[in-house]
Amino acid sequence: WTAMILEFSGLLHSSYLVQYLVSAFSDTKIESNEPPRTVLQGLWFWFRCLYSLTILIFCFVVTLVALFDGKTTMWKGVPAWLAVIIFFILMS
Repeated sequence: WTAMILEFSGLLHSSYLVQYLVSAFSDTKIESNEPPRTVLQGLWFWFRCLYSLTILIFCFVVTLVALFDGKTTMWKGVPAWLAVIIFFILMS
């Protein structure tokens, strides 16, 4: 149930955008066992992708602002630019 609710909410739909980008760059067609979406289903899908991407960008901006402003629990001697580098290393 939890997975179904999370999928319906659309919070993770930005991962579909990554899938479409990788497919486009590799010139590979995405195969699916599902029937093609109706117009309404397509609109709902792309709305959730946009919603998910908006939340992802907002969280990214808030995190970077906090890192650059020093409003984190990072050690006192670590400069902001190094905290950002450490953040990206840990996220990769």
